[in-house]
Amino acid sequence: MSGRVTLVGGGPGDADLLTIAAVRALATADVVLYDRLAPHEALADLAPGADLVDVGKRPGHHALPQSGIEALLVEHARAGRHAVRLKGGDPYVLGRGGEEVLACRRAGVPVAVVPGITSAIAVPAAAGIPLTHRGVSHLFTVVSGHAPLTEDELRHLAQLGGTLVVLMGVGTLPMLASGLARHGLVPSTPVAIIERGHRPDQRTTIADLGGIVTAAGVVGVASPAVVVVGEVVRLAHDGDRSAAGTMARAAALAEAAVLAEAGA
Repeated sequence: MSGRVTLVGGGPGDADLLTIAAVRALATADVVLYDRLAPHEALADLAPGADLVDVGKRPGHHALPQSGIEALLVEHARAGRHAVRLKGGDPYVLGRGGEEVLACRRAGVPVAVVPGITSAIAVPAAAGIPLTHRGVSHLFTVVSGHAPLTEDELRHLAQLGGTLVVLMGVGTLPMLASGLARHGLVPSTPVAIIERGHRPDQRTTIADLGGIVTAAGVVGVASPAVVVVGEVVRLAHDGDRSAAGTMARAAALAEAAVLAEAGA
């Protein structure tokens, strides 16, 4: 058996953010199993000799279960092929890359990992938000919002300080906001939701913790999105639009929505 598997971090979806190692791995691939959040639009050029297989997961629909993806990687490698698993972000940051590596190792298949730029850093940067800033925040925490956080987790995060970055957190945003407030995070804490980071239709919604759920509902926030909680959000700039101005507009929209609902 001369086949092998390479897990490649595709970054937030912009092919320009692929690493040199990622481009080299794709160029030598015989087959590429890719996710929907990876830069798959450019795969015809990046992996010209490869079969392209969409194994991406979408809300409520999995093209292929995780166990099936792992079995397919092993099958291709045992057939002597170079199988590349192109994943959004970084394989080891909430990407189940560890599970795929273990599956290959158990099967005796050579496997390598090419790190990618995690959306936890890249997407806030695209919205002009630094996760750390001298005198504002000297730490950041990345959590998954795929499932609601426990009371202990919410309490810890509310008291930790710094910047909180939530991936896959649109669906659990109401529980996150109310939970953080319940455990002491002040309602005036700024929050940003960056949708479709590094894509042409990127959009940022900014409000305070007390109003972010209403603001998100007014504009119809949807996945994929990254949520940033913390004072660094006040440093954001979107062209000439400052975070302060955006928050003021969000507050006005939220007030208008409440008044409209009361008059209905």
